Formats: sequence, C-alpha cells, structure tokens
Amino acid sequence: MNALGLGTVANSTVNYHYKPTTLHTCSSSNLNPKPTPLSLSMATPFNLSQPIGHHDLLIVGPGTLGRLVAHKWRQEYPGCQVFGQTLTINHHDELIQIGINPSLKWTKDTIKFPYVIFCAPPYQSSHYHADLREAALCWNGEGSFVFTSSSAPYDCNNNGLCDEDTPVVPIGRSSRTDILLKAEQIVLEFGDKGAHAYWLEKGIVESRPDHILNLIHYEDAASLSVTVLKKQFRGRIFLGCDNHPVSRQELMDLVNKSGKFSKKFEKFTGTDDPLGKRLNNSRTRQELEWEPKYSSFAHFLETI
Repeated sequence: MNALGLGTVANSTVNYHYKPTTLHTCSSSNLNPKPTPLSLSMATPFNLSQPIGHHDLLIVGPGTLGRLVAHKWRQEYPGCQVFGQTLTINHHDELIQIGINPSLKWTKDTIKFPYVIFCAPPYQSSHYHADLREAALCWNGEGSFVFTSSSAPYDCNNNGLCDEDTPVVPIGRSSRTDILLKAEQIVLEFGDKGAHAYWLEKGIVESRPDHILNLIHYEDAASLSVTVLKKQFRGRIFLGCDNHPVSRQELMDLVNKSGKFSKKFEKFTGTDDPLGKRLNNSRTRQELEWEPKYSSFAHFLETI
C-alpha cells in the first residue's frame, strides 16, 4: 500500500500496494529483463470487435492498479470495452483472460478513447514523458484522462503534515521528482506490492525506522481513479491516502503482531536517511464524496 497522486486534464493522481499517490486528470467540458520502450513498429494493435463506445477505457500500464481499475470500471459500465497498452507481450494472455484487450502498438492515428488512465511507472521506460504524451494523444477529449503519480513531489521530508496544498519540490533539486513534476505538467497542458511484504522477506532493512509512510490499498487507489474518471473534472489534482500515516517501525510492528505471516521482521538499521511526510486528503474525500474501503493498514491486516 502506498499513497497516490492523481492528475486530470479536466483532472487527478492515486496508490496498500501501501504508498501515497497523486492523481492528475484531464477532461473536456463536454467533453526482470530490462523492458524496451513502447515501439510504434511492433505489430500487435488492438483487436476491435466493435466501434469505441462512450464508456470504453484505455489503461496504459495494466499492472496491479490498472487491472483493478478495469474490474471496477466494468462494474460501473457493464458491456464497455477495456483496452491495455503494454510494454511487452509477457502478460497479454493474462489480460485477455480478465477481459482487457492488450496491444503494444500506439493507436493515436487510428483509435481514440473517451477515458484513458496512465498507470505505468517511470522506472520501466527510458521514454516516460514521450509515452505519457502518446497516451494523452489517445484521449478523444470527451471523458477524462487520469495520470497516476506519487506523493514524492510534495516538498516535505521531516514527517510533517502534508495535504493537497503543500508546495512541491523545486525543479532541479531531484531527478526523481523532476521526472514526475514534468509528467504532471504534460498532463495539465493537455487540458506499485506493499513495502511490508518486501521488508518482511528481507528481515533486516538498512532504512531508518521513524520515516513516516502514507498508504492506500490498491483497491482504494482503483476506486479513487474510477471516481475521478467518472466526474470529468478539468485541470485538477487530487490526493489518495488512508489518512493514517505510520512509521516504518509502526508498520512492521503491526505486521509482526498480526499473526498473519509465517516470517517475523527483525529490524531497521538506518539512522540518517530522509524522513517522510504526513498526508491528509480530507479535501479530496469531501469533494469527490469518496471514502476508502480500507481505512488504515491495521484495518487491512484484519481482513486478510
């Protein structure tokens, strides 16, 4: 689980994979081998059995979050078509089995979609900004375009409070945040498994225990993304998190005490790495009339 940022070109960013996320959206008023970049030359375009409909959805990067978005979207709009733009053909059979029509070939010159969500992480492509632009060009301007990002750009790393109005890191301070901030700008110009599982597997982690984490379950990230898509906002940024920040140590104490895992986490050994931030997305919840299914990481543990 991680917090999520959503951006809209109408607009939004979202992530209990548990991690904070930001959503950026666009809407009209009417409107591991190292992966290779998405290639226009690869010959696996979408297989269209019928014309694109008013509620059809393109998911760029249909991984865990994207697949949950697809499931929830079909629940909202039975009979709609869901398409998935991928980096490789490795999971095309899986996507087809769950009702996602996959492709490697960008379709901006031939097919446009009323709803597009970009879920691909920046570390999987050396052409991240170009891929994002291509995705935006696949949007026909009638519904929403949603870009899922991260809370990393918020300029707060001392375990302090952070909300939708917190200033962002200046361009040039960090290559990681530069990538995300430039991506958000691209979206606005157009009008991840849980850390706890990884740390449990390692047992001893060279990170400081008091770093604050902000979390959201994948299902809630998907639900928030769908909510933003449906409302067709313009030029907006929303924040996804469970409003229950916890330190790394508190997170793993909950895991160890839950009795749900065969392994036991040992310890964090770091002392001087950066601190985090405490996110609050009450404004996003109020405006979208949205609440998470899992109110906290502790709540999530009770359900497994």
